Amino acid sequence: MALTREQMAQRVARELQDGFYVNLGIGIPTLVANFVPEGMDVMLQSENGLLGMGEFPTEATVDADMINAGKQTVTARTGASIFDSALSFAMIRGGHVDLTVLGAFEVDVHGNIASWMIPGKLVKGMGGAMDLVAGADNIIVTMTHASKDGESKLLPQCSLPLTGAGCIRKVLTDLAWLEIENGAFILRERAPGVSVEEIVAKTAGRLIVPDNVPEMTF
Repeated sequence: MALTREQMAQRVARELQDGFYVNLGIGIPTLVANFVPEGMDVMLQSENGLLGMGEFPTEATVDADMINAGKQTVTARTGASIFDSALSFAMIRGGHVDLTVLGAFEVDVHGNIASWMIPGKLVKGMGGAMDLVAGADNIIVTMTHASKDGESKLLPQCSLPLTGAGCIRKVLTDLAWLEIENGAFILRERAPGVSVEEIVAKTAGRLIVPDNVPEMTF
C-alpha cells in the first residue's frame, strides 16, 4: 500500500538530527513539522523570514499574520526569530541550512530536480527552490513515484525545466526510499505491502535493487 502524506512526513522526520536548521518546502514537506521526535531540538526555517516554526495551529491558536512560505498559518516555538526575506535568503545561500525537504515533479539518475514549471500549466513558480538546492548539501525530495496517469517521475533524464542540477541524493516517494549514486537510483526501503516488482515497474531511470530491501515501519 502506498504511503499516505502523513507517513511520508513521518519517514522524513527520522532524518532529522538534534540541532539541525531545516527548511521545509510547500506540500508534503510542511507536514514534517508535526513529526519532529519528542525531545529533539530542531529549528524550522521558512524562506519568508521565520526561524523556529512550530506545529500547525489549532483554531484556538491560529494567527492569520503568522504564515510560512506557502501562505499556510503556522505557530512560532519558544526562541523563534522573525526577519525579512533578504536575511532569510542570506542564511540559505550562505549554507547555514542543515537539511532541506522539497517536493518535485521529476528527479533523474543524475540528481537533477525539476520542481517549478510544467509547460502549459499554471503553477506558483520557482519561489526559493533554486536557492535552496544550491545552498544545501543535504536535500530530501518527497513526491509520488508516478503521475496520475501512471508515468514514472524517477527518470533517466528530467524532461521539465530544471530547478537544480546534480544536487539530489535522497528521494522519498509514496512507494520507496531511494538514494542516488553513480547515475542510478538505489532502492533502500519500500512502503509496507509494496513489492519490489511494483517499484521496478514504476521506475523509468536505472534502478539498483540490493538483495535485501526492508519494509518501512510506522
